Amino acid sequence: MINLKETYQASDQYARFAAFVLFGISLAALVGSIVFSPSLILGVVFAIAVLVMSFVRPTWSLAFLLVYLPFEPFLLKWISDDIYLYARYFSELLIYLLVVVVFWKFASGQLKLKQSPIDVIFILFLIALLTSALVNFVDPTVAVLGIRQIIRFILLFFVTIYLNPTDKWIKSLVYIMFIILGFEVLLGVGQVFFGEMLDSFLLPSEARAFGEIQLTSGTVQFWDHGQRIFGTLGRYDRLGTFMAFFMLIGVSMLYEPRLRKYRSLLIFLLVLSIFTLAMTYSRSAWFGFVLGFLFIAIWAKKDRRVVWAVGVALGAIAVYLAISGLIVSNLFDVADQTVIERFFEAFSYERWRGEYYGLGRLYWIVQTVITVIPAAFIFGFGPATYGGGAVAALGNTEVYDQLGLSFGVYGTEGYIDNNWFSLWGETGTLGLTIYIVMYVTLFLICLKVWRRSKKSFTRALALGVAAAMIAIVLNSFLATFLEVRTLAPYLWVFTALVVIMGVREKLIE
Repeated sequence: MINLKETYQASDQYARFAAFVLFGISLAALVGSIVFSPSLILGVVFAIAVLVMSFVRPTWSLAFLLVYLPFEPFLLKWISDDIYLYARYFSELLIYLLVVVVFWKFASGQLKLKQSPIDVIFILFLIALLTSALVNFVDPTVAVLGIRQIIRFILLFFVTIYLNPTDKWIKSLVYIMFIILGFEVLLGVGQVFFGEMLDSFLLPSEARAFGEIQLTSGTVQFWDHGQRIFGTLGRYDRLGTFMAFFMLIGVSMLYEPRLRKYRSLLIFLLVLSIFTLAMTYSRSAWFGFVLGFLFIAIWAKKDRRVVWAVGVALGAIAVYLAISGLIVSNLFDVADQTVIERFFEAFSYERWRGEYYGLGRLYWIVQTVITVIPAAFIFGFGPATYGGGAVAALGNTEVYDQLGLSFGVYGTEGYIDNNWFSLWGETGTLGLTIYIVMYVTLFLICLKVWRRSKKSFTRALALGVAAAMIAIVLNSFLATFLEVRTLAPYLWVFTALVVIMGVREKLIE
């Protein structure tokens, strides 16, 4: 029989020990705050807590990371300079910590070796990256930083596979992300009505640097207050693409008739989200969401109502252009642009002309094809040498100077606003091909799980993630979204979750 007295005494001892440890930490933090910066001590205590949680409950740390990332740009605005470097890379360091935890659990026998559908492809991609760096004699430090920029979020796929979260954890995460989506939507609506007051509070405008490395470029608000809303994500396009990702999962869930729990709330959230998405003024998010939605509604669900709605919409656009006198070819970007003008400006000759001669996105699409790739067709120029976030942060102009090109967008930014072409320029045709194979493999797996799963939630999640992957393909043609932490981590974690759920149903070998 259980001795209740001994059990009580043992629990009392644990409670006393925990209280003693807590008192010791508090005392050390108090003394440390006198000698050092209070924010530094607070950061150290927080880091220790995350470190312990990552080893004890790694799935909690993974969930914390995904919940934290949408708020990171806003939170960093308030971080003091003495700990900014650590705070800026906290989320990335957490990814590496989770990788270490997985290796530790594997080495200690707590985890067994698992196979994923992209193991071999990822290894081939790493070989392509290393080969590109060696062939081009890229400085080892630059190469490591460039490879890290490309693969850091892909690591989350393998971390998630090995941590193997439960179905309950997956469902809880999806619902939490919907709650965050709802918060961002309400905040965005607030920006529309309160304008400058809320914009100024939310906008992370200050640039931060560490030596010659640019940590954060800051956001310059070149649009009118109350337009191009951005919530806590720092930029309107980051809010828009984040919203589109989870809106597509929500749309997929609405098409599953058996998912009735919270259905009314989900419908309300999506209706309000459409208005907020429009007010982000992010055409990348608009067109990405539309493509994903049409993929779900027309290709997957054969919804004739949507087919008719598309026809009516196209007719309405034609009538509007006929009676409004709007000259689409002459439109260009202005601060007080309306949503309709913003939409049609995407098809404007003047915009394309301005982008090309202003060294914008179109210019770099052309130059990548006619100048960059012919000079390094197979292996590219190496990691952190062309078009991506790493080359911009390092200010590495070597390849641009070699080819006689300006330093990225506007001649100063380093990146080229096109993730696919930056990968092409850095890893060559070989590296880009392997990356695309890896991406398409996961997309096809999502479709396979959607078709064969007997669980409504699994089907909805798989189809929604597949639609989001289509949206991200377009997004990444218009910016470096495969590197952006407000979108890319969700791509790799949620594809891993689909794989996990497919394996549990034995749909994937």
